[in-house]
Amino acid sequence: MRLTRSALLPKSATRRFDGHPPGHRARCPFPTLPSAPGDLRTTAPAIDAVGLVKRFGDKSALGGVDISVPAGTVTAVLGPNGAGKTTAVRILTTLSEADEGTAVVAGFDVRQQPTEVRRRIGLAAQDATVDPLLTGRENLVMIGELHQMSRKEAKARSIELLAQFDLTDAASKVASAFSGGMRRRLDLAATLVARPEVLFLDEPTTGLDPRARNDLWAVLEPWWAAVSPSFSPPSTWRRPIAWPTTSW
Repeated sequence: MRLTRSALLPKSATRRFDGHPPGHRARCPFPTLPSAPGDLRTTAPAIDAVGLVKRFGDKSALGGVDISVPAGTVTAVLGPNGAGKTTAVRILTTLSEADEGTAVVAGFDVRQQPTEVRRRIGLAAQDATVDPLLTGRENLVMIGELHQMSRKEAKARSIELLAQFDLTDAASKVASAFSGGMRRRLDLAATLVARPEVLFLDEPTTGLDPRARNDLWAVLEPWWAAVSPSFSPPSTWRRPIAWPTTSW
C-alpha cells in the first residue's frame, strides 16, 4: 500500500497537506511506488479517506485530508513534526474519531464498523507496545489468542514470526531484556500475527540508532517484496533519519 506520514497544515486548516483545497481529489500527492502483481490487488482500495478533519479545542490537527491507497501497494505520506501524521493514522485505525469526513479501511467504515476494521489491520505505533514482563514467544502467543487463534495455532505462528524477524535465540527472554532494535522487531512481528490485510507502521525506527534502523529494514524488505516484487527501496531509506508512517 502506501507509506503514510499523514499530513496537516500548520498554517491553514482549510487546505490539504498537498497544497490543494479540500474539494480537490487526488489519489496521492507523492510518486506512487511500484504496485504488486494483479493477483494481489483488489478492486476496492485498502484505504479510502475523504475530507478528514480533526480538531483539538481551537487547534486544527487535520484540515480536510484525502487519502486513497490501492490494495497490494506500499504507500508513504510525508510531513513535518506536528503535521498530523499520527492523528490521521489514529483515525484510520479506529483509535480516534474524525470530526468531519469519512474513511474506509479494508472495505469497512472506521466509524460505523470499527470492530471489522480492527480485525483486518495491524498497527505498529511510534512506541513499542509489547509486554515487558512476557518473553518474546509469550507476547506473540498472547496476541494470537486475543485474535481467537487456538493455542496451538498461536504457538506455531509465534515460531514462524520469531524466525522471520531474527528473534528465535531471544524467544525465551523477557521483552524488558531486549535491546531497542529487538523490541521494535518484536513489536512489528506482533502486528503480523493475525496476517492483517492492511499494516500501519508509524515511524517504526524512531529512537533506534543507525545500525538498528538498517537491521530493521533488512528484516522488513522480504515483506515489501511479498507485497510488491518489483519494489526496490531507494538508498535514502537507509539514512539515519526518522521514517515515515507506513500503511502496508
